[in-house]
Amino acid sequence: MATHLFYPDPVSARLSNPGVVAAGHDAACRAAAELLAAGGNACDAAIGAGFASAMCEPALTSLGGGGFLLSRRRDGRARCYDFFVDTPGRGRSPSEREPHFLPVTVRFPGADQVFHCGVGSVAVPGAIAGFLHVHHREGRMPLCDVVAPAIALARDGIELNAEQAYFLGLLRPIMTLTRHGSAIFAPTGELLREGERLVNRDLADFLAGLPESAAEFYSGALAARIARDMSEGGGLVTTADLAAFRVAERAPLEVVYRGGTLLTNPPPAFGGALLARSLALLGRDPPAAGGPESPEHLRSLVSVMAQVERERAAGPVFSRGTTHVSVCDAQGNAASMSMSNGEGSGYVVPGTGIMLNNMLGEDDLHPGGFHAAPPGERVASMMSPSLLLDAQGGLRLVLGSGGSKRIRTAMLQVLSLVADFDFPVAAAVRQPRIHWDGECVQAEPGLPGATLAALAAHRPVNRWSERNLYFGGVNAVAPGGDAAGDPRRGGASRIVAAARPAPDRVRAAVPDPIRSRRPEGEA
Repeated sequence: MATHLFYPDPVSARLSNPGVVAAGHDAACRAAAELLAAGGNACDAAIGAGFASAMCEPALTSLGGGGFLLSRRRDGRARCYDFFVDTPGRGRSPSEREPHFLPVTVRFPGADQVFHCGVGSVAVPGAIAGFLHVHHREGRMPLCDVVAPAIALARDGIELNAEQAYFLGLLRPIMTLTRHGSAIFAPTGELLREGERLVNRDLADFLAGLPESAAEFYSGALAARIARDMSEGGGLVTTADLAAFRVAERAPLEVVYRGGTLLTNPPPAFGGALLARSLALLGRDPPAAGGPESPEHLRSLVSVMAQVERERAAGPVFSRGTTHVSVCDAQGNAASMSMSNGEGSGYVVPGTGIMLNNMLGEDDLHPGGFHAAPPGERVASMMSPSLLLDAQGGLRLVLGSGGSKRIRTAMLQVLSLVADFDFPVAAAVRQPRIHWDGECVQAEPGLPGATLAALAAHRPVNRWSERNLYFGGVNAVAPGGDAAGDPRRGGASRIVAAARPAPDRVRAAVPDPIRSRRPEGEA
């Protein structure tokens, strides 16, 4: 989708130092742009877009899931906020922590796949706690302003675009598993289609009630209702799990590449470490003299992908439905946020419009067996929100992606195009991609035939006939106005004319809305 200019004041707006945002949906982009235009900072905009994404990208994310936000202030201070999901079961005996899944068959174009859903698949959600914690720690605008765009979307509705209608169609059995889900996604008895309006007034009311509704979600009447529904349906989440959830603050993982530095998601997440490993391997040799479409460069990429995939096989990861928001504000602050709800559990918390995740039902997340991890353990993830700094420490690129195991390969290619070949952001995101799936090279159309033929002499190559969401969804921005939302997943971007920053809130007067704190031992 094309980049749009967004002016806070049509008379005095100027573009000398614009803010920029890229996200998985134009409505999320617009939410972030409105907040930047009103004087919010990068974290205000990212969190506002996150709330909006729960409405406009319901098959990819939800306030019932989790995620990560990597922020960097203009003074250079960087922090990773981990609000991904926890394993549940506090207060239950080991014999009570057995899986009770509901198998749901999803019919993809190439094959059917069975997902584990239902209340037994739900891990302890962290998105609500994470959004409020980051806003409390980093935001400049009042919370009511940050959630206002999302409230309007939920109350007035949003027209489904082609990508979101496609995702909903794939996940129909999950999205309509319960009467609460059907009321949102199939209000007339038929699943909503492209061009039809998605409305979620329960979600609007929940957001309008923040932060009190968040406190109810984690330690009040809503928490008790969730726990009761879990107990009656074979789920594991308890009131103790919800009350114990905490947002972790961590120093970003750093890796040097071509004289610059990548800041990315640190352990216990796996995605950032695997991306850092990929860059370390690719950086052993100078950039290919023949350019980014040369056989030499593609062979190097595939070799790196294959080696990292072999190393990845030793660890658990989370994959599948994910979206991402990248923001730079006019003052030099940046935020990179990735969010996911898996495929969704099908369970919607009554009265909230919030579908909870199915992270416990992900096979590749639990190689030791379902529910083998003890309660209260942060689940690992492939999500890799990242920032690229130049050799002088200045911000060069903000990026992240959805796409399961293709997250790191999609990001690797965009990073290489920017750092090795000086591509503009939009061109780097549009460039055809490849992915090594363990058996062959999957290749998007657009690469030179001679290059693919040379690659096929070394490894099997499957040539795709069209650009596809399989190859990730990199949403990226750079200071100064270069931005791109990945068209493979309906992404969008906006440039926001510089605005006078809103005054910083007095921190001492603003209580932490749900008592989030750093876990013991966290720096």
